Amino acid sequence: MTLSPDPPPPAVLVVEDEGLVRMLAVDMLEEAGFVVVEAASADEALAILENRSDIGALFTDVDMPGSMNGFALAQRVAERWPGIRLVITSGRFTPGRDDVPDAGLFVPKPYHQAQLLDAVRPGA
Repeated sequence: MTLSPDPPPPAVLVVEDEGLVRMLAVDMLEEAGFVVVEAASADEALAILENRSDIGALFTDVDMPGSMNGFALAQRVAERWPGIRLVITSGRFTPGRDDVPDAGLFVPKPYHQAQLLDAVRPGA
């Protein structure tokens, strides 16, 4: 009997315009075994999502340059790619009742690795 290899885990798309903060989040996720894709803006994130089918989670900051903030990005992703887990973060903004899509989570900054991992893991 031949065992088929496990499929690779879904990738996490990290969207953060601050390079050091993005690098920290990427390191936390990669250390836990996640494949990570990086974007510095919502526009860049949408371009990545258009071209990749392996993104399983979106971890986005709220305050970013470009045509939309993280709340708007999460809404667009929820509409277009409903299977992607949504995690939004901010150190400046607290979401209003309608800011986070129904299946999305908000993790305030500063966050710890355990909080981030719990938020992006499927079934969390």
